[in-house]
Amino acid sequence: MTVVSKKSESPIAHLSPEDVEELGRELDAIRQEVLDARGGSDAAYIRKVIDVQRKLELGSRAVLLASAFPPAFVAGTIGLSIAKILENMEIGHNVMHGQWDWMRDPKIHSTTWEWDNASTAEGWKHSHNELHHTYTNIIGKDNDLGYGIMRVDEDQRWYPFYLAQPVWNFINACFFEYGIAAYDLELGKNLKTPKDKRPESFKKSARATLAKIRKQATKDYVVHPLLSAPTGSLLPTLAANFTANLVRNLWSHSVIMCGHFPEGVETYEKAAIPEKETRGEWYLRQMLGSANISGSKAMHLMTGNLSHQIEHHLFPDLPSNRYAEVAPKVKALFDKYELNYHEAPLVAQVYSAWHKVVRLSLPNGWLETTNRSNLPGQLKLLWAMTTGDRKVRRVAQLRLDQQARRLAAARKVEKAA
Repeated sequence: MTVVSKKSESPIAHLSPEDVEELGRELDAIRQEVLDARGGSDAAYIRKVIDVQRKLELGSRAVLLASAFPPAFVAGTIGLSIAKILENMEIGHNVMHGQWDWMRDPKIHSTTWEWDNASTAEGWKHSHNELHHTYTNIIGKDNDLGYGIMRVDEDQRWYPFYLAQPVWNFINACFFEYGIAAYDLELGKNLKTPKDKRPESFKKSARATLAKIRKQATKDYVVHPLLSAPTGSLLPTLAANFTANLVRNLWSHSVIMCGHFPEGVETYEKAAIPEKETRGEWYLRQMLGSANISGSKAMHLMTGNLSHQIEHHLFPDLPSNRYAEVAPKVKALFDKYELNYHEAPLVAQVYSAWHKVVRLSLPNGWLETTNRSNLPGQLKLLWAMTTGDRKVRRVAQLRLDQQARRLAAARKVEKAA
């Protein structure tokens, strides 16, 4: 496999095809060990989490009936925010992955669960389970990588409109549930298609999504606030529900960004992926295309155990409470095969992901070669690339490439000294 990023050394150059397939067999053995050990304690775990989440949501909504009083507003908003995060991350996401289907409980099953989100379960399962987990980090096939609205790799051609990508990424974070719903529908592609030529499947999915959005909006912004009206708490309850959804959206977006977008996580060319990818090759792509968040048990719970993103992408159907157990075994395989196990605290991973968003919003090399002393000249260069034609952009990019090479050479000399 060849990563999209052009590097002097491939992170997998030292692995033979035999190594890759042996790695696959060892990972299969780890997965099977957990499958064989699933039982009552796992079932008790997910049932307890669901019970706590529902009681927390119900209690928070009850407190918000008196949200005209500031302490009730604060307590209810915090509780509802946590409840929504738990429902989306540790419960909804993992139940819809089929992690708990083995329990044969019709109430906790991937075919029956509908989550507290604008996106429908069926639409999300198609775009996430079927597409993202199959084509992880393959440019042009995995739309989770930048959601089709961002430049995500240096080898993608830069255009001036990418300068705004930090802005629209932030807007997407604030209204993430609606962004995911639009993404599940492939809204951009389908709206470009003439109305009479749009597939019936899109029209059906669009109707289902609009119905889901109406249902969510009615619950959070009509029914619940109206129930608070007798205590004079209609507007505070409305604000609390909006705030809880905003907090959930920002948190979910941050966690998901940390899973695949920090600096150092690999992306892939479509042409570099074999038509019939072996199990070992698929595993290796998940390992290099994912990143973990280190932290406490509470952190892992609130991220839906997507803080163990590497383990989740290797074993998406294993119960989420088992990822912490298998992580040391997976890390040992990274060490054995001399691969980089990408893990860092939440703040560091969020910063790294946003740094990449900003860096790739600019022409290649601009951010790295710009400092306080040369800023005026670099801004002129950026202006030329933003307003000039293709020839001007090409000449300016050559100047940036030369600056980047000089900077790299200087750093190499400094390091050697």
